[in-house]
Amino acid sequence: MTEGNGTVTNGAPNQKSMTIIVTKGTLDWAYPPFILATTAAAMGVNTTMFFTFYGLPLLLKKLDLKISPLGNPAMKMPMMGMHMAMPNWVATIPGVDSGATGMMKDMIKKKGVASIDELRDMALEAEVKMIACQMTMDLFEYKKEDMIEGMTLGGAATYLEQALKSDVNLFV
Repeated sequence: MTEGNGTVTNGAPNQKSMTIIVTKGTLDWAYPPFILATTAAAMGVNTTMFFTFYGLPLLLKKLDLKISPLGNPAMKMPMMGMHMAMPNWVATIPGVDSGATGMMKDMIKKKGVASIDELRDMALEAEVKMIACQMTMDLFEYKKEDMIEGMTLGGAATYLEQALKSDVNLFV
């Protein structure tokens, strides 16, 4: 069904819509767009995610997400009964990234937080539209067969077509 303004409502009158540009692909930056998308979809919001540049690998079939404490002064990890920040120079020590990644993954599991794989599957089940940026695919030499089932290819114009008629547009 199409309203007078061109908005497709999928049969629901006045259905809200949201787009999210996903630009980062580290473990910590993968959570916000997927949590927002799955929550919005659960609330009946027609949701589109556009994966570009470093966010594009979140659509790979096999995820290998890591975290880096470098340049992230807000990253305080619970250790020894308190929250400790890591100075930037510590991130230059070999093995710190993998140690921080392991700590974060352990904390996610211990707290019962859904994995990115699970959130991504939930988004697909909730019919969140996932668009892989064609230019980024070409730039980083990914092939469509490297990506999960259910995503579509598109460019900036494809994203903007959705964004221009959306109620909410987010850049994460």
